[in-house]
Amino acid sequence: MQRIDPSRLDLAREWKQRPTGPHSADLQQLLKLLRWEPLVGRLVAVQPRHNGLWYLARTTGPKGHPLEIFYGHGYPTLAEAHWALFRKRWEQHTGQALILEHEDRLDPTRDGGERTLQASSKPLLGYPDTFSVEQGQPIAFKVSSALPGSYRADIVRLRCADHTGIGLKQTTVPTAVNGTYPGRVQPVYAGSYIDVPASEAFHPPQITVQAYIWPTTPQKGRQALLGTWDESSSRGYALLVDETGALALLLGDGAQRQLISTGIPLLPRHWYLVAASIDVTSGEAWVGQRPLVRYARDDTTAARQAALTLRPVPGRNFRMAAWHVQVSAGSHARRPVAGGWYNGKLEAPILAQRCLTSEERTILLQQGTPANLDNAVVAHWDFSHDIPSTRIVDISPHARHGSTVNLPARAMKGHAWDGSEYNWTHQPAHYGAIHFHDDDLYDCGWETDFTWTVPEDMPSGLYGAYLTQDGHEDYIPFVVRPRRGTAQAPLALLLPTASYWAYANRHVEIEWRERENVVGYFATVDPTALFLHEHPEFGVSMYDEHSDGSGVCYASRLRPVLNMRPKERLWQLPADTHIIDWLDALGFAYDVITEDDLDAEGVALLAPYRCVMTGTHPEYPSQRMLDAYAAYQNQGGRFIYLGGNGFYWRTSYHPTLPGVIEMRRAEDGIRSWQAEGGEYYHSFTGELGGMWRRMGRAPQSVAGTGMTAQGFDVSTYYERTPASFDPRVAFIFTGIGD
Repeated sequence: MQRIDPSRLDLAREWKQRPTGPHSADLQQLLKLLRWEPLVGRLVAVQPRHNGLWYLARTTGPKGHPLEIFYGHGYPTLAEAHWALFRKRWEQHTGQALILEHEDRLDPTRDGGERTLQASSKPLLGYPDTFSVEQGQPIAFKVSSALPGSYRADIVRLRCADHTGIGLKQTTVPTAVNGTYPGRVQPVYAGSYIDVPASEAFHPPQITVQAYIWPTTPQKGRQALLGTWDESSSRGYALLVDETGALALLLGDGAQRQLISTGIPLLPRHWYLVAASIDVTSGEAWVGQRPLVRYARDDTTAARQAALTLRPVPGRNFRMAAWHVQVSAGSHARRPVAGGWYNGKLEAPILAQRCLTSEERTILLQQGTPANLDNAVVAHWDFSHDIPSTRIVDISPHARHGSTVNLPARAMKGHAWDGSEYNWTHQPAHYGAIHFHDDDLYDCGWETDFTWTVPEDMPSGLYGAYLTQDGHEDYIPFVVRPRRGTAQAPLALLLPTASYWAYANRHVEIEWRERENVVGYFATVDPTALFLHEHPEFGVSMYDEHSDGSGVCYASRLRPVLNMRPKERLWQLPADTHIIDWLDALGFAYDVITEDDLDAEGVALLAPYRCVMTGTHPEYPSQRMLDAYAAYQNQGGRFIYLGGNGFYWRTSYHPTLPGVIEMRRAEDGIRSWQAEGGEYYHSFTGELGGMWRRMGRAPQSVAGTGMTAQGFDVSTYYERTPASFDPRVAFIFTGIGD
C-alpha cells in the first residue's frame, strides 16, 4: 500500500477501536504512511498545561520555531486528540474527510491557529551543583524565578514520582534550609565559543587573521569567526559570516560600523581558507575566501579590498565563534556575555601584526595556500593539542592560551583529514578542528540560592528540593549516598544517571522524523516537551541534533533537566521510583548510589554490598562501570538487572569537568543520528564510541540477558515458563503466582 485508499473505512474503524494494536497488516502499512510526515507542516497533539486540554498543532520548524496551535477545539483525553489527528492526516493523504460518527464532522483546524512560542509556562526552575551527595557534605541549589516575590523551598524525600499511576509519595524533611527565598530571573546563555584574555597585542596598527572554516549554516545570519568585536559598544573587529552567508570583516570605532564583505555566499559543509588584513596606517582593509575544493560551475573564491571609513578602536577579549554582548537590563545588567554564535568547524586560527602582501593574497586565492606569518605572529592556536581538555593552546612563543566555553565538540576532522586514520590519538594533526554550535550548553552558571549540608545520619535515598510559588512548582531531585567506602545496608539500588543525562531535555517528540514509526504512536507533545521546544536555550539531549543538523555527543546535568522530575512521563527517573516504592513497601533496607559514583570509584563502590540492583534503563555504561560489574560478580556479589535496553552504548565521563558525559553513535545500533565517518572516537578519553556489542562486550555479558528488539506501542506482563518452577530458581518467583 503506497497510497491510502479512502474507501478502506474498515481500517479507520480498526484503528479507532484498537489504537495501540495489535493491528492487521493493511492497517500497519497505512499507519506507516500516516506517520511518515515531514518536520515542517506536520500535525501533532499538544498539551500546553499539565492536566489541561489537548489540541492539534502544526509544526513550522525545529526547536525555537513556533507551533501553530488550533485552540478552537480542545480534547479532554489524548485518545480523542489522536483520533482527530488520525482523521486530519487521512484527509491530507486522500483529499477526503474521514467521517465515521457525527462528531467527526468537526474540523479542529477550520478557524486557523495561533503561532506562538509562549504556549507553555515554567517560571520556577532550578538545578543542583551535584546529583549525588555524601552524608555530611553540602549540596548547592540554583534557582530562577520569573514570578514576583519569594518562593518556598522544602527538602523532601521522594518515594514515588508517578502521580498518575501509583500516586505521588513524598515526605517533607525538617531542615534549616526549608523556608522562603527571594526570587530572581537567572538567564541561560547557550552557545559555544573560545575566549582568550584581552591583550594590547590583539590591536596592532596592522592585523591579519587567518583560519580554516567549515560553516554548517552560513545562511542563518551573522556569525562571528575571530576577533575582539563588542556588539554592544561597536568596538573592535571581527572576521565573520554576514547576513548573506559571505565572509566579511566588521570594524567599529565605538560609534560607527563598517562591513566589508566578499559578497559571495559560502557553501555549507565545505572547507575554506579565509583571511583578512587591516592596515590602520594606510587606511585599507582586505578580506578573502578560498574553498579547498573548487567547482567549475560554482567557484566561491572571492575577495574584496576597501578603504577604511573609520579608525577601529580596541574591543574586548579575543573570541572565536562568538562576539561580546553586554546584558542591558535585569539582574544581570552590564554582565558581559556572548552572541553571534557560529555553527561549524574552525581550525588553525592565526593572528599576526602585519598585513598580507599582494603576492600572499594571490597565492591564497589561487592555490589555497595559507601565508607564513611566523615572523609577525601574535598568536597561533592549535586545536589538536590537549583535545580532552577545555584548554586552547597557543603554540607561538607568546603563549596566549584560551579556553572553550559550553563545550564545543573536539576531536573533529580537520581540513587535512584524508581517511588514513580514524583514531585522533594516533594522528592529532588530522583532528585539529573544533565544531561549534549555537545551542551547546555545559553549565548554566547560575548563582547559588541556598546550600544544605546533609546530616551525617540522613538515610540514603532519593530526595528533592521542592520549590513552590504562586501555584507553580518544581522539583530538584538528588541522591543522598553513604560516605565513600561505607555502606549502611546490604542492598544498593544503582540509579542509571548516565542514561538520565543522555536523555536530558530531549526534543525528539517533534524533531525526530522517524519517531512515530519507531514508537508506534502519533507525535505527542506534553507540557515539558513543549516548553523545551519553545526554549532551546536549556540545551539538547544525546538523542537530538544540533540546530545545524549535527548529532549531539555531549550531555550535561548542570542545568534544569526538566524531563527527569517527579510528575513527568514514566521514564527513567520517574520509573525508577517504582523500585524505590516497592523496596519501601516490603521493608527492605537499601542504599541509593548512582552511575556517576560508579564511574568515579569503580568496584570499590559496590564491594561493601551483598547485592546490587539496577534501575529501569541503564543504557549508557562506561568501561569503568562494566569492569566494576564484572569484578563485583566475580568476587561473589549478587547482581539484579531490573532494566531494559541496558548496557548498550559506550559512554565516557570527562576527566576533569563534573557532570558531563560523551557518546558517539557509530556504525550500528538504534540511532536518531549517526556520527560522521572518522569521528567515532571520544574526545574525552580517546575510546572508540558506539555499541558495546561491537567491542566484544554484549549486554548479555553483564547480567545474562539483553535486548534484541524493542517496541513502544504496548506494555504487558511476563508469563512464567515451566523452567521457572525448577527448585533451583523457584525462590525468585515466591509470591508471584503461576
